[in-house]
Amino acid sequence: MMDLSEKIRNVPDFPQPGIQFKDITTLLKDGKAFRVAIDRLVETYKDTPVDVVIGPEARGFVVGAPVAYVLGAGFVPIRKPGKLPAETISYGYTLEYGKNSLEIHKDAIEPGSKVLIVDDLLATGGTTMATIKMVEQLGGEIVGLAFLIELSFLNGRKVLEGYDITSLVKY
Repeated sequence: MMDLSEKIRNVPDFPQPGIQFKDITTLLKDGKAFRVAIDRLVETYKDTPVDVVIGPEARGFVVGAPVAYVLGAGFVPIRKPGKLPAETISYGYTLEYGKNSLEIHKDAIEPGSKVLIVDDLLATGGTTMATIKMVEQLGGEIVGLAFLIELSFLNGRKVLEGYDITSLVKY
C-alpha cells in the first residue's frame, strides 16, 4: 500500500514565515501516486449518491474534477471573487494565515442536489465551511467532505463537526 505522505513536499515559511506548506505538486506529478490518491477518495464515496462535486480554487479543481469524473457526477468550481462570469453568491472566511472570500454561480446547485466537497487540504476548516454555507444556501445537501491532507493540529474537523469527513494523509 502506497504511503502518500512520502509524495508530499514540505515547504517551510510559505506563503509567509512560520507556515509549513504541504505541497501536493510532487504527488500530482507522480502518475501512480495521483491515481492512488484519486482512487482512495472515490472508494469512500462510490456507493454514495453524488450529483455534484465541488472543488474550491485552485487545488480543489485538480483533485475534485477527477473524482467527479470517476463518480459520474458534475463538477462545480468555487472561485475567488471576480473570477466567475455569471451571477454569484459569496461567503467570507478566515484562513490559518489571513482572510478571504469565495464565490459560486447562483445556478450551480439545484435544490436537493447531493454534493461532495473535495479539496487538497483541511486546515482550519474556513474554506470548507464557506463552501458548505454557499451550497446549503442554494439548497444542496452535503454528502461528504474529502481531502488529500488534514492538518489535525489546526482543528478544522471540529469546525466541520456533523459532516462526513475523509482525509488520506494526516499531520
